[in-house]
Amino acid sequence: MAAGQSGRGRPAGNSPATATTAADITVKQMFEEATAYLRVKGAEYDAKKVAFSDRLFNQTKLEQRQLAAKFAATASMRQGLVGDDFYYLGMLHWIAENLDGTAEALRKFLLTESSEAARRQTARSVLAVVLAKQKRLDEAELLLAEYLKTEPTKMTERSRMQGELAKAYQAQKDFIKMAPHAEACYNAAKALLKDASSRARGLDEILDAGMLVYEAFRDIGEQKKADDALEDMRLTAAETESPSFYYYAVDQRIKYMIETGRKPGALEYYQAAINNAAKDFSTKSAASNVTDRLKKREKHYKLLGGMAPDLTGIDQWFPGSPQTMASLKGKVVLLDFWATWCGPCFEAFPSLIEWHNDFGRDGLVILGVTRYYGEANGLPIDNPHEITYLKNFKLRERLPYDFVVNKDQSSQILYEATALPTAVLIDRKGIIRYIEAGTSSTRIEQMRLMLMKLLAEK
Repeated sequence: MAAGQSGRGRPAGNSPATATTAADITVKQMFEEATAYLRVKGAEYDAKKVAFSDRLFNQTKLEQRQLAAKFAATASMRQGLVGDDFYYLGMLHWIAENLDGTAEALRKFLLTESSEAARRQTARSVLAVVLAKQKRLDEAELLLAEYLKTEPTKMTERSRMQGELAKAYQAQKDFIKMAPHAEACYNAAKALLKDASSRARGLDEILDAGMLVYEAFRDIGEQKKADDALEDMRLTAAETESPSFYYYAVDQRIKYMIETGRKPGALEYYQAAINNAAKDFSTKSAASNVTDRLKKREKHYKLLGGMAPDLTGIDQWFPGSPQTMASLKGKVVLLDFWATWCGPCFEAFPSLIEWHNDFGRDGLVILGVTRYYGEANGLPIDNPHEITYLKNFKLRERLPYDFVVNKDQSSQILYEATALPTAVLIDRKGIIRYIEAGTSSTRIEQMRLMLMKLLAEK
């Protein structure tokens, strides 16, 4: 997020929003109060024993952005702003996520004669990120070059600039220009691991940056370099004793090898990763974390790249008529394994509805696959009433695609979809191209991208 969220500011006490009024303080003090907002509110929540949640965090971040925007508006109205005032005004706009305001103020700051080299470098780095986000890539490249030839430099700032440029070129499908920025971002993120205080953040940045490198070479068609990027991520995960990072790198490589027609090699790599995990981690628990997660994926790996089997044990198919996978060839099929009692399943409904409405005419068929559980709203229910409940549920949730209701777990077992939700994407030839369990904004975006790819294939 913003460079201004570094934790600087006055000690915790009164809420920054009420400690002073904007008319009483300098632009620097406004910035410090906005920067300290998350820390101060966190201390307040701890003192009141308020439980942390994503919703609370997002609300507090929104309040911080609103406070920064209010301060920025007040500061912008002042006469006689000079020097560092423009820096702090730019950073207030940055916290408030006002890109135009950030760029305008930081440009003015860089035209001043400030003697603070580190502050000027931070301004250059933030401005380069803003310009990359605005797709003004030539200007962003010039600022990056100026930053790199000036001291001091910070790995966090270098990583952020290179990463943002890589993502901008990726959005433009200019993968040739994307690749060197992705590699530079990855190398800077790896350097953060040498700083113990940045270790946790460093792992997150390495994962994101490593995926940018992999995606750049994947989309250029440089198969070996894409493989090497994922392998380097695996080795880095082993070096840092991160089982989740290790699993992610291995899982991505197995799927990539299958997607590029190398399934026998992918299954060999899967088995080698199971064996290597025990050697790569110093603790048995870390190695077991990796091997247990990979073993749960074994059937998915065997299904990927193969023909989709027909659903079995079907009792109800409504409102349409039962179909086979052979009859669905020529369509892109999304199987959504779900249950009415599964909270995470509901999170995918808005996207499924949108995709059905937007891409049904392009050949997308979505099937909501569930089974009888003998309950509704937590209460026992007989079979006829459960059918009625499911039909009413479909109407209430306005789910426009067909429901497939199984008598038992046979279809779930067939697709290793006992963890709910599980999504399966099948291409127009009837080949399974994607299987993942769980839901999140990242997972939904992955599904959308694969869906777009499969719909584009003829």
